[in-house]
Amino acid sequence: MRRGTTSSGRTPILTLMLAGAGFVSAACGSGDKGAPANGAEDGEVFDLASVTEVLDADGGSLGSVAFPVSCSAEAATTMRRGIALLHHMTYTEAAGVFEAAAEQDPDCALAYWGMAMTPRHPLWPDVPAEQNLERGWVLLQEARAVGLQTPREEGYVTALEAYYRDAADRSETARLAAYAEGWEQVRVAHPGDSEATLFAALSLIATGLGSDDPLPTFEAGGAMAEQVLSQIPDHPGALHYIIHSYDVPALAPKALSVARTYGKVAPENAHALHMTSHIFTRVGSWEESIDYNVRSADAAWNQPINGATSHHHLHAIDYLAYAYLQTGQDDRAEEILDHLVALDGPIYDHAASAYAFAAVESRIALERQDWARAAAVEPRWPATVNWVLYPHLEAIPEFARALGAAHTGDVETAERSVARLGELRAQAATLPDAYDWGTQVRIQEVGARAWMAYAAERTDEAVELMTEAATLESTTTKNPVTPGVVLPANELLGDMLLDLGRYDEARAAYETALTRSPNRLNSLKGAGQAAELAGDAEAAAEYERQLEAVVVKGD
Repeated sequence: MRRGTTSSGRTPILTLMLAGAGFVSAACGSGDKGAPANGAEDGEVFDLASVTEVLDADGGSLGSVAFPVSCSAEAATTMRRGIALLHHMTYTEAAGVFEAAAEQDPDCALAYWGMAMTPRHPLWPDVPAEQNLERGWVLLQEARAVGLQTPREEGYVTALEAYYRDAADRSETARLAAYAEGWEQVRVAHPGDSEATLFAALSLIATGLGSDDPLPTFEAGGAMAEQVLSQIPDHPGALHYIIHSYDVPALAPKALSVARTYGKVAPENAHALHMTSHIFTRVGSWEESIDYNVRSADAAWNQPINGATSHHHLHAIDYLAYAYLQTGQDDRAEEILDHLVALDGPIYDHAASAYAFAAVESRIALERQDWARAAAVEPRWPATVNWVLYPHLEAIPEFARALGAAHTGDVETAERSVARLGELRAQAATLPDAYDWGTQVRIQEVGARAWMAYAAERTDEAVELMTEAATLESTTTKNPVTPGVVLPANELLGDMLLDLGRYDEARAAYETALTRSPNRLNSLKGAGQAAELAGDAEAAAEYERQLEAVVVKGD
């Protein structure tokens, strides 16, 4: 890993870095409040009397919510801001806002509920620390002690208690299941409450992450969010949760209009801007992903968390590097890495932060098949990240090293990295997260072993292992912390089969990769090469056309 000079200050660094190349578009306006809804024709009729546009502290729009609350007028305004930030998943800022509401009105019971909502992040690859689990329960008891004024407020506290009750004695999966059941009860009891419907949708989506067949759960959560969006077109939770619900290949096209709306509703919110790119990445709309992630990274750069570089900033630039690589803009991807190297000062400790550091250089080396560089990628960089918490992410550079070493004949390094992948797989399998990270590391481990076997000319074993990895990957879903696996197993299988002259099989493997990751540069290139070598000139020409469209701004 290269080292560079440090940087300081909070100017919009990515805008300055990329503006000269013409990749930064003007920020959008606040959007049309009457934007076309992406809602169901039938469903709940929500109480719209309390719908209020919410402004952030700097006056920027956060969208509209419907959140009546038994608090003073001043605290009620603050609470609505906290709810909007909660829906945007800017949890740290939301926590401070709920604390402010409690200071404005100590008898505002749901202010304590709001504080207890912020440590748990249903869709993120983290789990509350034990002290936060304990504090969450204490805060809910404070809410009860202050006094819950309505059955609705009682339901909100009861639903969250389902998560925190005896939390240390239950797994995150069990806690999320109880939490989802609690919110479903609130939704049924209060069918006109749009916020309860959205919290029920979010908790339902979270339960799908760890299931064998998540699509029905994702679709159900998305349908609930669509019902709200059909009546409140700028609701941040409805927009946000539709994107998360449909963040899978089969459903992503359904969320394109929402993705193009969300960033306009909250044009200064870093996470809202970034979330659009989950869908753009899923459908391979790389230029849109680049546009929104540049804006997201800039917004987050100017909003550090307690003086530390925000994980929202690092998350956005990870997606940005991925999109640059898919469009052949290698220089831009290298600039992202240079920016990471130059970061000075504290980094907010979060899985998204660790993922960016683990993935960006590994991606650059592997996507460009620079095997010598891949073999030299440094694990556990930077040392300021607590890598003990992230064995599943430490596996990424080890995977890169193993593939690079296997391709360059460095058997010792390859064997050492594969052995380390085995250790990390075992550690990842014990993580409290509901997502199965152990399987993800297993896919990398088997793929690396396949290329070691291939380098040793054990061809049948190599193809068998690579097929095993590809088959296993097809049973998994992408975690929201990543724009995509570092290298798809089916793409690696296609590379192997192409090298063996098994062109039809290679093309099938590349096409399978493209169903999960449309417009991936190397899969398009590989499929075109396989078609051409198999004598299918028409198919080869079509892949060439697609490839040229993808790399129109490439280096």
